[in-house]
Amino acid sequence: MRPLDEKETTLVFDKLYKILGNNLQKVVMENPSHEGPDQNPGHYCFRLQKNRVYYVSESLVKRATNIKREKLVSMGTQIGKFTKSDKFHLTIQGLNLLAANAKHKVWLKPTSEMSFLYGNSVLKGGLGRITENIQVNDGVVVFSMADVPLGFGVAAKSTQDCRKMDP
Repeated sequence: MRPLDEKETTLVFDKLYKILGNNLQKVVMENPSHEGPDQNPGHYCFRLQKNRVYYVSESLVKRATNIKREKLVSMGTQIGKFTKSDKFHLTIQGLNLLAANAKHKVWLKPTSEMSFLYGNSVLKGGLGRITENIQVNDGVVVFSMADVPLGFGVAAKSTQDCRKMDP
């Protein structure tokens, strides 16, 4: 498990910024850790292990140095992975982190939740609520009407276009 290099950090932060916006600073800098027996466990950081990026507390990283890299399977929350072509893809395991800090959110009606979970696009008739100022190609986190995070994606239409469209 090693820290991200400059190129990897740029790719990860660009992808996270697309969904979190200015809240990325809160996730990276201001989020204190509450894990571990230490009195002052520190903050969270990003670490790379076998092409997967983890969001993990510094105290857990210190304790993981006792384990060989080959034996270490996972630690912390996996937020994404690097492909063989060096692109970064977010994974669903990081949904709780994204949902708590997302800049743009979309809530689905119960009738369209299963359709979204099966991989279909969200139609206007399935939108329950939508946050203001969403632009085309902004990253959004999708919630049920009961505020349960379902997934994340990219907005195909802006908030204004969604309001103008026919159902």
